[in-house]
Amino acid sequence: MARGELAGLKVLVTRPAHQARPLCDLIEQAGGEAVPFPVLAVEAAEENETLQRLLASLHDCWLAIFISPNAVRFGIEAAARHGGIPVTLLIAAVGEGSRRELEQRLGRPVDLVPPDRYDSEALLALPALQKVAGRRVVIFRGSGGRELLAQTLRARGAQVDYAEVYRRTRTSAPDQATLLRWIAGGVNAITVTSSEGLQNLYDMMDERGRDWLLSMPLFVVSERCAALAERLGFRRKAHIARHASDQAIMESLASWAGRNTGHAPEKQE
Repeated sequence: MARGELAGLKVLVTRPAHQARPLCDLIEQAGGEAVPFPVLAVEAAEENETLQRLLASLHDCWLAIFISPNAVRFGIEAAARHGGIPVTLLIAAVGEGSRRELEQRLGRPVDLVPPDRYDSEALLALPALQKVAGRRVVIFRGSGGRELLAQTLRARGAQVDYAEVYRRTRTSAPDQATLLRWIAGGVNAITVTSSEGLQNLYDMMDERGRDWLLSMPLFVVSERCAALAERLGFRRKAHIARHASDQAIMESLASWAGRNTGHAPEKQE
């Protein structure tokens, strides 16, 4: 990416604090100003007896699916307290970020990852997951979330358990001085990487803040998040990155910035 592609742009980065720095760095390397504002906090889940038994029996599983980099981080740390990830266990990642985190932490290649579109649907379409009857699968994730993976694999005959190894909480709303600064031009675009994060950001706002939020260019990483933005009343169509990586988000920002030189109000799409 050429330096200066985001010159003069101030971009709100809503990733959790421990994950935001790489995207902030990319924005700043392109001449923009990153405005970190995490809308989710992530922390390890309490290990109840069910989770402890599951982590201690990973050697009996055929496949472990990690749905996010947070699932990788907290899942491997939790598994390490109960014997670790067996070398015989097949490993699957829903996205590219999860794949990179897994390979860095485990020191071996991930066995299954979608080649193009990084979501549950693409993972379920892989040939290796079509005939899974009698197989035991564990899904590492946070508390709650989509049920598509488990429901589909169970329908195909697999035994599926969840290892819910972290939980997400909403952070504090921006104070009035910060919000007024954003409204006055302190933010030109907003990046959001989950539907939960977008809902949190919306719920944080008072009436004035919400009116401002709904007028802003929004950059998301999934069709689901874009659909939520439409339901919430965003007045511009959300820009959807090709996947959830920081580089893909940057490409989406740079493409938009290139079409909106001077950052004048963009045309509705």
